Amino acid sequence: GTVGHKVLSGAKRIEFENRQVVEVKMAVEYMSFSAHADAKGIMQLIQYCEPKNVMLVHGEFAKMEYLKEKIKQEFGLNCYNPANGETCVITTASKVPVDASLALLKDEAKRYSALPPDPKRRRLLHSVLMLREEGACLVDSEEVAKAAGIPKHTVRFTSTVQVRDPGPPHATAMKLLAPLQEKLEGWQVQMNDGAICVESVLVKVEGDDEDQKTVYVSWTNQDEDLGSYIHGFLESMFN
Repeated sequence: GTVGHKVLSGAKRIEFENRQVVEVKMAVEYMSFSAHADAKGIMQLIQYCEPKNVMLVHGEFAKMEYLKEKIKQEFGLNCYNPANGETCVITTASKVPVDASLALLKDEAKRYSALPPDPKRRRLLHSVLMLREEGACLVDSEEVAKAAGIPKHTVRFTSTVQVRDPGPPHATAMKLLAPLQEKLEGWQVQMNDGAICVESVLVKVEGDDEDQKTVYVSWTNQDEDLGSYIHGFLESMFN
C-alpha cells in the first residue's frame, strides 16, 4: 500500500522502491474530517486541536496562501502549503522531562525571597544536569564535584565604586556594614578580615587615608543577581 497507509497501520520500518529502509518515528491520529472543509472549519479545527505546525494540502494556491497568512496571524503557528511533489521540512522541538533536587530548589527559593521584590529580576537556577538510571536530574554543582571527586573551578566578577570619604579604608568599610545589613535583612552580612561578606559576595575598600577610596564588589557567577544588587545599592549611596 501507500506510505501513508503503512504509517496509519503502525509500521515501524518502511522499505521504498529503491530498497531504502526508513524507521518511522511518528504516529498519526485519524480524524473524521472532510478534505473539502471551508476556511472557517479549518480555523475551528486548529483552535480545537492546538497543533504546533499546520500543513495545507488539496486547495487552490491563491486561497491556500490567504489561509496560510491568516493562520500565522491569528494563531502564531508555522504554516506550510507545499506544491505536489515538493518536500516540506518541519522542525519540531522535543521536550525532555527533568527532575530537580529538593535541596537545589529550596536554596534558590531562599536566595530569591531574601532579596527585595523585583518583578523584572530573573530567577536563575545554577545547577548541573546529571543522567541517572531513573532519568535526568538537576543537582547542585557542589554535590556533583564531591560525588565525582574533581576540583571545582570558580569564576569571579569584580566591579568598583569610587567613594570620597576621609579616614582609613577600614573605617569606610564599617560605614557600609550597617546599611547593607539593613538592606539585606534575612542574609548573613558580616565583616571578615576587613571585607564585608554576603554569601560569595565580597565588599572591600582600598585607598589611603585621603578622601578618595575604591570600593571593590566581587561575586561568583552563582550570585550574579545578589552581587549586581549590592553594587547598584552602593552606587546609589554615594551618587
